[in-house]
Amino acid sequence: MIRPSYFYDLLMKNGTDFFAGVPDSLLKNFCAYVTDNAPAEKHIISANEGSATALATGYHLATGKIPMIYMQNSGEGNMVNPLLSIADPDVYSIPMLIVIGWRGEPGVHDEPQHVKQGKVTCELLDAMKVPYEVLSENEADLPAQFEKAYSYIRENNAQYAFVIRKGTFDDYKLVNNIPVEGKMSREEAIEKIMLSADASTAFVSTTGMASRELYELRDKHGMSHEKDFLTVGGMGHASQIALSIAMQKKDRQVYCIDGDGASIMQMGGMATIGTRAPSNMIHFVLNNGAHDSVGGQPTVGRQIDLCAIAAGCGYENVLKVETPEELDAALNDSESKSKLTFVEVLVTKGARKDLGRPKSTPKENKIALMNFLNS
Repeated sequence: MIRPSYFYDLLMKNGTDFFAGVPDSLLKNFCAYVTDNAPAEKHIISANEGSATALATGYHLATGKIPMIYMQNSGEGNMVNPLLSIADPDVYSIPMLIVIGWRGEPGVHDEPQHVKQGKVTCELLDAMKVPYEVLSENEADLPAQFEKAYSYIRENNAQYAFVIRKGTFDDYKLVNNIPVEGKMSREEAIEKIMLSADASTAFVSTTGMASRELYELRDKHGMSHEKDFLTVGGMGHASQIALSIAMQKKDRQVYCIDGDGASIMQMGGMATIGTRAPSNMIHFVLNNGAHDSVGGQPTVGRQIDLCAIAAGCGYENVLKVETPEELDAALNDSESKSKLTFVEVLVTKGARKDLGRPKSTPKENKIALMNFLNS
């Protein structure tokens, strides 16, 4: 295994002292080390991977140094546009190191949303003509890999990628783990929301822990899963799926269970929702100020006013709740059932250690939901 401190020191020795990206479970130990050791102005947990590419571009323009961006391989798609249309050697030729967590690596068991991305991770880099190397798990090999990478970056003013396998980084526990206050857990909030809905309400839940918790809560209460679309991939896009369902199925309520990191990642979607204003949609954002599913790295969710953003985007009914009682009141509010509603729910970080994963496949989930929506 690679000590995060050793990897960080090699980056520093090669002149890389700026980091931007979206946390990943395979990179969480390294990301935690960066959070603890890089100055705040040298590390930005970005809204999405395209933003990280732009941040790295700006840093190079201002300093002439080689920045690093990091992401799960699912974020390659968000990176493609700014990488090819700004940073590419055929355009502005911005040098940078890209570190990518290889979820769904062929031959390594993973969740279904990672399978296809795992198969094409390296092919996408090939298609973009970004040279790469799978990072060795042996520290003795790293100096040579770094020399190869940085020689290419400097000689070509271009990008080079390290692809990171599961288990590559040694454990590191985040020291600056700022507690997030809350009077209920995300799972408790989801349970209240789920139990408050009538029999015809459809649910769209966001990537990560929220969908896993909704699935287990249905089991806990002896309910079927046919009402739920678990957005297991495509982080940030659950609200647009919910919007489209709500617009086509005006006779039923649609609840979107979103997270702060996901809503920030694709915040422009809120403008579309607000201007379309479906009266049968409630957009819940469960805000714990963290990317909970990939190590608990912080988001800016608790530093911004999500309710003001929603109101500015045109949501007609905007509520912020902190206690179980306030959530109950919001769920029983008559306006919530008759106007486009945004509900920010402040919750605590973390999840049950024994939290399971959906037992049905995405295709089974899709078929069951479509039958429900058309019944």
